[in-house]
Amino acid sequence: MKNLFKLTAFPKTDFGGNKAGVYINADNLSDLEMQEIAKEVNYSETAFVLKSDKADFKVRFFTPTSEVNLCGHATIATFNLLRDLDFIKPGIYKQETKAGILSLDVREDFVFMEQVNPEFSEFVDIEEIRKCFKDVLFNERLKPQVVSTGIREIFLPVKSLEVLNNLEPNFDEMIFLARKYNTIGIHAFALNNDCDAYGRNFAPVVGVNEESATGTSNGALACYLYKHQIKKEKFVLRQGYSMTQPSEIIVDLKFKNNEIDKVWVGGKAKII
Repeated sequence: MKNLFKLTAFPKTDFGGNKAGVYINADNLSDLEMQEIAKEVNYSETAFVLKSDKADFKVRFFTPTSEVNLCGHATIATFNLLRDLDFIKPGIYKQETKAGILSLDVREDFVFMEQVNPEFSEFVDIEEIRKCFKDVLFNERLKPQVVSTGIREIFLPVKSLEVLNNLEPNFDEMIFLARKYNTIGIHAFALNNDCDAYGRNFAPVVGVNEESATGTSNGALACYLYKHQIKKEKFVLRQGYSMTQPSEIIVDLKFKNNEIDKVWVGGKAKII
């Protein structure tokens, strides 16, 4: 398929990042055809770029099993690709998504995507989380909470990077919990000295057991950390190390009247 490209987004090393499919000029595809292509590509998400009468582009995102409202790493892949193919030049653009119309800051070798401002929802009881992981040790100063910057997700603070890397997930229990709280899954994280946090992302309810870099999740994680732990504007967040796919995501928070007013998630992407 000449319109289909495969990329990796947020790579920290040559072998890092999170793979995404990007299908350009997708206006003639049906929903079923998009889903079939995403299933065939078999990455955590594939983005489909269409014309829009509300923004510069309309982008739809499909996992191998279903459509999702927004995908950060596939967005980063999409707009890095559009720039590299000379469809666009560096500048500010807007994309229409099912999570809303969001802005993109396209730079020479980097793309920042705007996310929906954070929604802080219910805290999740630790005993419910215990069923999802074998012998997990929690960060006792922080509580698991549902947060969204476009997609609802449970954020789980664990005790250390060692605990994070040795998590043993129970995917059936995760699916049950995701459906109970109407979330896409669990983003476990550990604070660390060489960056703000390392994370692991699990979304088996949409057919993705674990992925190596999730833009929407890390945008929400930065908001969670700002609210509960670290008062700063720029966050460096890493993911995928337990999968030998090192990834790094940059999050810039903007403020108005001491409240988070804008969430920007940035990274590189390259064709593979």
